[in-house]
Amino acid sequence: MARPIVGIIGNSHMITDTYHVHASGYFCSEAVAKVAECTPLIVPSDPELVRIEDLLEQFDGFLFTGGRPNVHPEEYGHEPTEAHGEFDRARDRITLPLIRALTERGQPYFGVCRGFQEVNVAFGGTLHPEIRDLPGRMNHRMPPGGKLEEIFELRQRVTFTPGGVFHRLLGTREVVTNTLHGQGIMKAGDRIVIEGVADDTTPEALIVNGAPGFTLSVQWHPEFNAGNDPISRKLFNAFGDAVRAWALHGASPILKSA
Repeated sequence: MARPIVGIIGNSHMITDTYHVHASGYFCSEAVAKVAECTPLIVPSDPELVRIEDLLEQFDGFLFTGGRPNVHPEEYGHEPTEAHGEFDRARDRITLPLIRALTERGQPYFGVCRGFQEVNVAFGGTLHPEIRDLPGRMNHRMPPGGKLEEIFELRQRVTFTPGGVFHRLLGTREVVTNTLHGQGIMKAGDRIVIEGVADDTTPEALIVNGAPGFTLSVQWHPEFNAGNDPISRKLFNAFGDAVRAWALHGASPILKSA
């Protein structure tokens, strides 16, 4: 039997400022292929090129990735400022309705970094433009240094809700993760359940309340070294199991919070 197909949401990018591409990091494809054990395919996230209804039928699950561009604040009723950084409006127009449609169908998806923020915005949540400017918050942005091990250093503790989905799945209430983001959740969306927070209270893990399927999302980057990091492996194993269940039966595990 062919492996199920996971759509990896691509980011718009210009090569040498002249050639337009849709791309995603190698680690995302590697985690989907080698840990989730599915076939990764990059989705050109532009409504001029793809239709939501086609994506729902042609893919078994989706990975909503990180990326430099942020969700445009108009999507959650705020005015754009310099602190909001770069945007990718075409991706916004694909991901937000796609997340809502997947949730209602029970079709599995996994949100990472910007993907985590997209899930919150899709259900009416808002975002802080710059976490490090808030009183008492740490700098969650990419640390200085050119080596991957330095960029993805495990440097923050995340604590999960007792008895929640993440606690049950990972078998622990505390994990240590990397952190490479500037923005973060300000107000949780109507159906968003925050199940994990950093020591500085920044939301780091969520599920969608009442969803009939797999909707885990995290603010950190579990795709890096996913095959060797025990927490990342459990997350991508669970995602792969959910995608296979959808491919075989048209349903994925229902994950209920505590």
